[in-house]
Amino acid sequence: MGKILFCLSFLCFFLGEAQQNKTTKKSGAKKPNVLFIIADDLTATAVSSYENQASHTPNIDQLASQGTKYTRAYTQYPVCGPSRASLMFGYYPNATTTYGYVSGRDKVGPSRKSLSQLFKENGYYTARVSKIYHMGVPIDIETGSNGQDDEASWTERFNSQGPEWTAVGEAERVQNNPYGLKPRKGGNVMTIVKADGDDLIHSDGKTAEKAVQLIRQHKETPFFLAVGLVRPHVPFVAPKKYFEPYPHQEMVLPPKVENDWDDIPARGINYVTSVNGEMSEEQEKKAVAGYYASVAYMDAQVGKILNTLKEEGLEDNTIVVFTSDHGFHLGEHRFWMKVSLHEESVRVPLIIKVPGKAAAVCNSFSELLDLYPTLAELAGLEASKELQGKSLVKTLDDPQSEVRDFAFSVSQGGKSFLLRNHKWAYIQYDEDAGAGKELFDMEHDAKQYNNLANNPAYGHVIEEMQRKLQGKLNSVRDNKLGLDYGPSKQ
Repeated sequence: MGKILFCLSFLCFFLGEAQQNKTTKKSGAKKPNVLFIIADDLTATAVSSYENQASHTPNIDQLASQGTKYTRAYTQYPVCGPSRASLMFGYYPNATTTYGYVSGRDKVGPSRKSLSQLFKENGYYTARVSKIYHMGVPIDIETGSNGQDDEASWTERFNSQGPEWTAVGEAERVQNNPYGLKPRKGGNVMTIVKADGDDLIHSDGKTAEKAVQLIRQHKETPFFLAVGLVRPHVPFVAPKKYFEPYPHQEMVLPPKVENDWDDIPARGINYVTSVNGEMSEEQEKKAVAGYYASVAYMDAQVGKILNTLKEEGLEDNTIVVFTSDHGFHLGEHRFWMKVSLHEESVRVPLIIKVPGKAAAVCNSFSELLDLYPTLAELAGLEASKELQGKSLVKTLDDPQSEVRDFAFSVSQGGKSFLLRNHKWAYIQYDEDAGAGKELFDMEHDAKQYNNLANNPAYGHVIEEMQRKLQGKLNSVRDNKLGLDYGPSKQ
């Protein structure tokens, strides 16, 4: 009898071990994939699943209907280079860059892992397609350069060369061309090209094609695939079919408020405006139409990539993130492009779709550097405890929960600051506010037309926001991270 019991015990132990090994293998095979898609210069106000019904983004909208859409997501710096370095390394821009166009590696050093590097060192195939860290658009796209990429972040990396502003087609420069006589121009200028040919002539079409190929090639192993789409960054280039739904004559411009700039400090007037850009109202409308057409082209590429996940049966095991590096002004206050700390420039679309999680809308404040700890936690990876982002995982389970009381962003070489909470948007130029400040009541003045900063009735609000700002700066610069913050370190 004892022998029988021993045999039964051994058999149970063996079966248990076999089941555990089977589960382990199964679990190992089911590490979640990550598909990270980032657009370039895409403002939340141009995405139809947010609040813009004039621009049409059906593929992004479908993703938003399946995942968690964050309505109050903010960039840490409304310029490509520092925003992307901050996002990829999980530290605020003063820790990752000198506010220039670098990967972040130069500042944080070789021992700190980037987001994708963490996955790479935990058995993932990691690939970059086109612009993740900074690339100059259009120059690095024209040449097919790696730009300011970080090689250690990737198993493989791929560039998507395209003709950009030199593409064959009907072209027009709508900035600093008051008489319409100047030819198209490259660089950071609003040139519009209604291009001949199909999607694959241009960078984003090639990027989508490569992403599709990589998903199919690596579907049997866990992957972290980062896809950088360069539209709607200037120049506004897309196949001409994408312009057809957006005749410029039908574009509605933001309200032009009389004396709008009178209560904005000089540093708060954006670096590109309808005034210094010498733009007529018709050119403003053409710029908006060109931007929307570029967004539509980019959205179509997102659709191709997401459809491939479905075709390959990977939707149930792939975390999908869609976002942008920062926003973009489309004539609000007669401002254009990025850099400013006003809402259209700093707020970004952010959608996170996790298998098994219900679709939801989350109004918690979130920041782009929160993506690093979020994705690490979702994949069961141990990220550095020194990361300055906060995991958003609890908002995926409970979209009513709040991760942050406010969002924080910097600009203009790290000398201008934004604090944005549910009630107030406070902008301060220089640490002593010597170059001015702005205060907007976001409940009653969401488009930020009435600066209350110099109204004595709001002095107590200014004092409170300045106190919170100084506390945030002290926290961000806490040198326990062992990083070099430069002369402003406290």
